[in-house]
Amino acid sequence: MEFNGKNVLVTGAASGIGAEISKNLASRGLKVWINYRSRPQEADDLKVEIEAQGGVAAVICFDVSDDKAFVEGIKTIIDSDGELSYLVNNAGITNDKLALRMKTEDFESVIKTNLVSAFVGCREALKVMSKKRFGSVVNISSIVAETGNVGQVNYTASKGGMLSMTKSFALEGSARGIRYNAITPGFIATEMTDKLSDEVKKGYTDKIPLKRFGSAQDIANAVAFLLSDEASYITGTTLKVNGGLYM
Repeated sequence: MEFNGKNVLVTGAASGIGAEISKNLASRGLKVWINYRSRPQEADDLKVEIEAQGGVAAVICFDVSDDKAFVEGIKTIIDSDGELSYLVNNAGITNDKLALRMKTEDFESVIKTNLVSAFVGCREALKVMSKKRFGSVVNISSIVAETGNVGQVNYTASKGGMLSMTKSFALEGSARGIRYNAITPGFIATEMTDKLSDEVKKGYTDKIPLKRFGSAQDIANAVAFLLSDEASYITGTTLKVNGGLYM
């Protein structure tokens, strides 16, 4: 895959899918800015791993739910590299409860961390990428944004809003040569799913046409494609990476 830009910011990148995205993009020649909030050792270890493989990485700490900190973080990148070419809004949280038991603050905290932070990232990317009239953003949503899910009214709202927002940013960014796309991962093998019992895992895989959980690498490959020049005529789309679970 070819990339015209030179660097990328990946939020929530210290572990899991974010870490795999970072390694994948670094292996393709991009300088990766590894964002984290509360896992400094994992972020540092990831930087060391990337550099050991011949890649270039930098670690940057800020809480994406703090809009001022997010803006300042992007400024730090611009001051260092003179540009921001690509952005992956990956950071997110869950706070699962049945709607009848969900307090307003439970709803708002997830919306702020997942959706508002992605808005701030998309907005700031539009500002800085407009100077070169080039750039690409990928927002990591979720299959439940399309299907809904019991106990996740807040999470599905945040990820569903991300899909609509991506389309609007795509329209506004198109005149400036900036593309916005989203990915909706299905069941992906991570630390979270590793905790599920074999019985529960089988129940899920039986429903997936490809009969397996996806890997973090599956998501990372999809991100790399959408950011790359190979996807230069793709914007405002949602790429489903779910093994056929939701078509």
